[in-house]
Amino acid sequence: MNLITEGAVTFETEGAFYNPRMALNRDINVAMTRSLGISQYLDALAASGIRGMRVAKEAEVGEVSLNDISPEACRLMEKNLDRNSISATVTCRNANVLLHERHFQAVDLDPFGSPSSYLPAASRSALEYLFVTATDTAPLCGAHLMSGIRKYLATPLRTPYHREMGARILLGLAARELARLDKSMKPLLTHVTDHYVRIYLKVDKGAKLADRCLQKMGYVEHCSVCGSFTLLNEAKASGVCSHCSGKTSLAGPLWLGKVQDGPAINKALSTSNLSRRAEKILTACSGEIDAPMYYDHHSICERLSLTPGRIDLVLERLISRGFQASRTHFYGLGIKTDANMEDVEEAIRKS
Repeated sequence: MNLITEGAVTFETEGAFYNPRMALNRDINVAMTRSLGISQYLDALAASGIRGMRVAKEAEVGEVSLNDISPEACRLMEKNLDRNSISATVTCRNANVLLHERHFQAVDLDPFGSPSSYLPAASRSALEYLFVTATDTAPLCGAHLMSGIRKYLATPLRTPYHREMGARILLGLAARELARLDKSMKPLLTHVTDHYVRIYLKVDKGAKLADRCLQKMGYVEHCSVCGSFTLLNEAKASGVCSHCSGKTSLAGPLWLGKVQDGPAINKALSTSNLSRRAEKILTACSGEIDAPMYYDHHSICERLSLTPGRIDLVLERLISRGFQASRTHFYGLGIKTDANMEDVEEAIRKS
């Protein structure tokens, strides 16, 4: 018997999928769930059940449901629940069928690959919260273009800020699926870590709220020559970069609204005992300014034939000129700012 301990749970994995690389994802999930005061939670694609079991035990959620289509996985979950004296409901159903039949306060989708085939049903089922993981970052971030278009109904591009683009394309799909049901979303936390994108959404009911939510959708016109970008409300690109006259391409539709909620993230930080890496990620997310996409500091320096200096000096220069600027968890060399490429280049030259 192969017993593994993660967080406060000791469990058996033989007969069900378990990915130890996602422990960080689950650490943050427990912190967010605890801080939001959730009382009813569904792990729709539970596999070994570790995500939902940790939520039940560490986040102290009273009503936890674990679902998986595999009878073997469900039998294993029952054993693991008994082993840890955890009370939870186990169902052996097709996730989409369960999500169409029942409503849950919080729905968590953590599939192997893309969550897109589950999002319509999950959007219907989620009453207050929807948490989603996507591990198919290649289609999301533009490496597999046609796959990204098919699964997410949006055109991704390979850009220096492709990690954030992937997150915003996933958010955009969630916004549209919820809007079909007269629901809106408010992102509480968005992080792209290792091989996956993870989003935490507050869901509200109402046609007018859904309409306002859709107004935060848009497009990004990207220049592959200089790396600059322009945010657009409509799919009407000029085709020519205003900075260097290079040819541009259009990405989207995607979410252009806020992706982080500082107070919600800070509450998760203050109410949980997190690992150093989890704390670092959440702290970085909380400190990001509200500006879509980011600039690659080293790519700009290379294009300008400059030796890269300290990014913090560039940020200070931009802030002194009245712009917003911050580091970003999406990329260690990223500059997140509401300044355009010309202003960023000037700040880099003078820093």
